[in-house]
Amino acid sequence: MRNKKNNIFAMIPARFGSTRLKLKNLALLDGKPMISYAINAAKNSNAFEKIILNSEHSIFSDIAKRYEVDFYKRKRELGGSSIKADNVVYDFILKHPEADIVAWVNPTSPLQTDKEISDICNFFVKNNLDSLITVEDKRVHSMFNSIPVNYNIDDIFSQTQDLIPVQTFVYSVMMWRTEIFREEFERNGRAFFCGKFNTYPVSKETSLIVKNKEDLMVIDLIMRSHNNKDGYTVQYDDLVK
Repeated sequence: MRNKKNNIFAMIPARFGSTRLKLKNLALLDGKPMISYAINAAKNSNAFEKIILNSEHSIFSDIAKRYEVDFYKRKRELGGSSIKADNVVYDFILKHPEADIVAWVNPTSPLQTDKEISDICNFFVKNNLDSLITVEDKRVHSMFNSIPVNYNIDDIFSQTQDLIPVQTFVYSVMMWRTEIFREEFERNGRAFFCGKFNTYPVSKETSLIVKNKEDLMVIDLIMRSHNNKDGYTVQYDDLVK
């Protein structure tokens, strides 16, 4: 049985040339660049030996200095829109051989909390996993290629709370044991689901991913609502006594 060490590095990807939303990682959310939320959540989780911004552009070196984390400048060709994530992770692992586990902490989920990141890392270690991807559990009637996934059309229509949830990938945190990832990548040219794989369900807010301007707007409004000192309370129509 191999010796499983737990020296965990956080790798925060920061591609400069985003296409759907220009300079996405530097767009402001409640007055702060989007990438700063992933950095601060990773720092406050106390789960990592090192936190490293990984980008092909040196502008993120200044961001790393501002938020007091490390910076790794990958090759420019690893920053293109056609580059597969497996290649980015493999390159990072080769350049950081001291890491036993790498956690990809995604800046596109800026509402993820430090506690949730800590819980994910603890789950990974406790269950001796080799790979993990965060998901959202959705209790909705689902189909794939017109085939029911979690319900039977010949049965009475199920209430949503009785359904087995489908799991959609969130990618807010993805983790790999570096030895296993490297071995599988060198053998097969891919390694996202290497070794013992599992998923981790995250909160509804974490599952909100920034892909475009509309996503950014929604999350910005949520963040601003969090700043309301009175918080949010459910209110009802006057007919409700």
